[in-house]
Amino acid sequence: MFDIFASDAIAFDRFAVALDWFGIVVFATTGALVASRKQMDIVGFVLLGTATGIGGGTIRDILLGILPVFWVVKPAYLITCVCVSAAAFLLAHIPQSRYRLLLWFDAIGMALFAVAGAERALMAGAAPVVAMAMGVVTATFGGIVRDVLGGESPVILRREIYATAALAGAALFVSMSAFGVAREIGLASGFFLAAAIRFAALRWNWSLPRYRSRPGRPPEQDET
Repeated sequence: MFDIFASDAIAFDRFAVALDWFGIVVFATTGALVASRKQMDIVGFVLLGTATGIGGGTIRDILLGILPVFWVVKPAYLITCVCVSAAAFLLAHIPQSRYRLLLWFDAIGMALFAVAGAERALMAGAAPVVAMAMGVVTATFGGIVRDVLGGESPVILRREIYATAALAGAALFVSMSAFGVAREIGLASGFFLAAAIRFAALRWNWSLPRYRSRPGRPPEQDET
């Protein structure tokens, strides 16, 4: 029986690693697409693609004091981002024509990075609330760096639900971990929650309420 559980855990870890690489490739591609819209050269493609692919995880590790950061320990992450970005320089018209589909893939990457970032923070000894924040950082800050470098409005400042989905997934995973739920169940639950919220936002154009300006009080009210 214990062998069965062990084999299931190994299979889950392999699946999580595959999704991790999938997320890196998708995020790097979205960064390269911003470079294509700005008509940058190949250096711009590599810069934006790499910043998007590993930017969130880099900021997370620095904030947590985990040095060297993950891609310095495993340069394959950096090499993958560079290769994907360089390929996009030649083939950008293909994902660009399928941008809506790429958004759905991006949602999967975001959901995975949210729970993976939260788990890495917990393993580093961070408090639960910090782990939730690190999940959001991992999932969104690469996109923020990409948009700032590309001269676009950061994705988390737009109307669409993105960071909220990442926070929900990370919070669920951290909460389940605090109650002693098995790691595999917690990661899967957080992942599916974040992905489901993001999928629903893309499907039905969900957004959080926006602030609406209101007229101030008349001067005579301030004098009373």
